[in-house]
Order: sequence, then structure tokens, then C-alpha cells
Amino acid sequence: MAVAIKTASDPLSALAHWAETRPNGIAVRTEQRTISYQELQCLVSDAAAQINAASGERCAIFMDNGLGWIVADLALRRTGSITVPVPGYFSDTQIDHVLRRAGVDLVITDVPESLGRSARRGFPPSQMKLSHDTRLQNMHLLSLEPIAGGSKPSLPTGTCKLTFTSGTTGQPKGVCLSDAVIDQVSEALLVATEGNSHDRHLSVLPYPALLENIAGIYVTLMAGAEICSLPLASLGFAGSSGLQPAQLVAALDLYRPTSIVTVPQILQVLMQMSQKAGWRQDYLRHVAVGGASLPLGAVQMAQELGLPVYEGYGLSECGSVVTLNTRTHQRPGSVGRALPHCCVTLAADGEVMVAGAQALGYLDAGDDFSCLPAGPVATGDLGRFDADGYLYLLGRKKNMFITSFGRNVSPEWVECELAAMPSIGQAFVFGEARPWNVALIVPRAEAQAQGNDAWKDLVAADIAAVNDRLPDYARIRRWLIADQPFLPSNDLLTWNGRLRRRQITTIYQDRIDRMYEEDLSYVF
Repeated sequence: MAVAIKTASDPLSALAHWAETRPNGIAVRTEQRTISYQELQCLVSDAAAQINAASGERCAIFMDNGLGWIVADLALRRTGSITVPVPGYFSDTQIDHVLRRAGVDLVITDVPESLGRSARRGFPPSQMKLSHDTRLQNMHLLSLEPIAGGSKPSLPTGTCKLTFTSGTTGQPKGVCLSDAVIDQVSEALLVATEGNSHDRHLSVLPYPALLENIAGIYVTLMAGAEICSLPLASLGFAGSSGLQPAQLVAALDLYRPTSIVTVPQILQVLMQMSQKAGWRQDYLRHVAVGGASLPLGAVQMAQELGLPVYEGYGLSECGSVVTLNTRTHQRPGSVGRALPHCCVTLAADGEVMVAGAQALGYLDAGDDFSCLPAGPVATGDLGRFDADGYLYLLGRKKNMFITSFGRNVSPEWVECELAAMPSIGQAFVFGEARPWNVALIVPRAEAQAQGNDAWKDLVAADIAAVNDRLPDYARIRRWLIADQPFLPSNDLLTWNGRLRRRQITTIYQDRIDRMYEEDLSYVF
């Protein structure tokens, strides 16, 4: 498939180019209408003028996916304001934290009543209409008055976007990004995914997720393609973790996108719909998946089911994607090779290091901001390369535990092996300073449907099969069934699928300790 002719190196220039050369080409498709490139250009210009009139320096976007989010994001870039995307899956406390720490003075939202909670916490808002254009669906500007005695935290020079990561513990941490880094990543992804003006991208992830913001909006605009932007509820999502698989598949079949960006949990749903419901599609050409690690063999299985899945790896500190499998260069099981805009190496201890694309610093709970040290970014992830330069992830460095026999174990490695088994949906592995390892198991619904205790035998057999291919120090000797699945809604999982280890350990610590004290093979 032909790659789009390079017309611009940033989304605003691309928008202007396509508005001039293909004014009637579809830029955004919503449930109600289509918006041409010329119309989108006018909407962005009008919104930018109103934001300038409101003198917003640091502007949060608090909206569901849709045309309004896209217009607000592009308009803020045009005005030079610092954009602060606020995820809808954040708790009230986290939203309050983001607004305070970022020193937000304007909020662009289509649910102004939801910010009343911030008013009660010291953010008295005054409200004005952002646009009377019905296509923007009741968007408002909320002006947040400063907290008495408060001052805006300083930020690194050149910060254009302040993206907050949910992380695995504590309050969200802000990553300060420049336009230059974001544009580097966007250009690299445009080429790597062979983006062209015939594409249609359906946004499945929320726009505050940096990966969807860049791949779903910027790359699509730079290709001169079509963004299919729907409220997440229309795709079957409810809250932070609920999903109706049939509704998601119906939306895919209705809008027939050529590309989506997703995370392992959603990919698993699509694979199950292919396996059990006979779902087939001939329109997707690129399904990018990232966030948490995929179980061994998942990509190959997905491709056999007709899903063109390409696994990648990235982090906010490097502007999102740094490695990616592509149509012409792929190796299932790896996260691909480094994209041209960056250089990926390994430290002596196996930690993945990234140079060439770097955030400006952090906005955290301590000082106003802390700059990233000079040189490559230490990602905190452990990895290895094969002879052809494909990167394989082995887990988080900080999650590595040492058994009482002095052996290093990456829990993610063992957890991925377990979650690849037919009866096991999720797994959490513990063994710090212990002679052997314990696993918390969330069984798949199909296994539990076996009834009685038959499903426990299935889980036991699958754990034994995994143990057969693991070295002795990494094997699971005891296991127990978790009380509930690990989900974002119960604060045991991040939105992109990473276990919140501290919270899980706190809940199950007593039971895990008892397992080391008791002489039992299994505890349920």
C-alpha cells in the first residue's frame, strides 16, 4: 500500500495543507455527521480565537472522545497554550490533583457540571460558551480562579503538553512534552504504519492516552486520512473497565476502519469474538497494541485469526512509541525494532535505554518540576535484543524480586506465561525473599463454567505445564484464587493493563504469608 506523500511535519501544517488541496475530504466522522478538512480548519481557527480571548495559559481538556476533543487539542496547540488532557477514568481525587499540580486556569469541557466538585475544593469556576457551533456539542470554557495563596508551578521552557500517567502507585505524575518530540514520534509512526489518505482510523482508546492522541489524531491528519471519533460508550465501554464485546465488534463492522490502537485486554476480547462468535473482518490492515506485555504467542494467534496485530513499546517520557513491529519487519513475541527517530540500547543490567526522543521533565508532588538527566532515558524496563535487533521485554526492573536463594525473578515474565494458558485470565506472582513463588490466579470464565471443582483441576494442570518450561527458581509452588479480577475500577490495574502491585500485595499479604507457614499444596 502506498505511503502518503510527506506534506507536513506537524498536525497543524498538515491540516492546513489538506484543507487547501482536498477541502472536501473527510477529516472527522462522528455518529451524526462528517466534517471536511476545510470545516475542521475553520472550527480550529474559531476555537483558537476564543481561547486567546480568554487568556488561557494552561488549559485542561475534560471530554469524552469526539469532534470537540480534537478541535480543542488542535486549537490549544495553535494558541501556544499548554494542553493538559484529563482522563475520564481518573478518580475525582486524581482530577483534583491534576488541576492543582498543573496550575490549570481554563478547562474545556462538554460536562461543565462535573467540575462543580473542583469548585468545592477551591476552584471557583466562571463559565463561558466556547462555541455556538452545534457540531461542537455544547462545549464550554471554565475559567478556574487561583486558589488563595497558591501559585502556578513552574514548567520547563518549551512545554506544550502536560500528560499525566496513571502509573502503578500513588497520584498521577505529569510528563512535560515539547511539540518537537511529539512531531518526531508522529512522523516516525506515519512512515512505519504506511499511513495514507485512504485510511480510516477508529479511536478505541481515550484521547488523553498519549498513544491515541498521537496515533489516532496527529498521524491520521498528517496522512490526510479520516478520524472516526465516537463516544466511548458507543463502542461498548462502560466506566473504566466494562466492555460489551458485541457492541465493539458491531461498531467496527459499521465503520470499517483500516486501523485501530488498542491494549492487551481489548485485543483479547477481539480474539475471543473471532474464536467463539465467528467474527471476521477484511477491512483492518493495522492493529497496533501496546501498554502491558502480551502473553507469549498472542500475536501469532491473533494473526492466524485474521487480525493484523503489530506489537510495539513506548513510554510518555519518550513521547510514546519507540519500537514497533511493522508489516515488512515483524517478529511475533518481540515489541519490534527501534523507530528511526530514536536509539534503543541496553544498560549493563539489561535495562532498556532510549535516546533521541525525550520529555523535558516531570511535574511531581515535590519541586515544581524535575528535569530528566542528560543522556538516554532509563525506562525501568528490562529487555534483550535478538541478532536482528528486535527487542523483547522481560519485565519491570523495580518489580524484579530476589528469592531467598539469591535468584532474580521478573514476575511479569512468569505472569505472561501463566496468562497465556487456556484456564488463566490474570496472574500475580510473589516471591520476594522467599524460597519459592506464589501466584494469585484469576481464572477465565470458560474454565469456571466447568462447574464443581473441575476448573481447579484445569488451573492446576496449566500451572504445571508452565512450570515445566520455567527454570526451577521461577516456578510456582503454591497458588490461590483471587477474590476478584484485577481491574481499573477496583484500582488493581492501570487503564493500559499493568498490575498495581502495591495495592494487590496489601490486600493479599496475610494470605500469602500464611501459605509460606502452612504445609499445604494449594489454598483456594
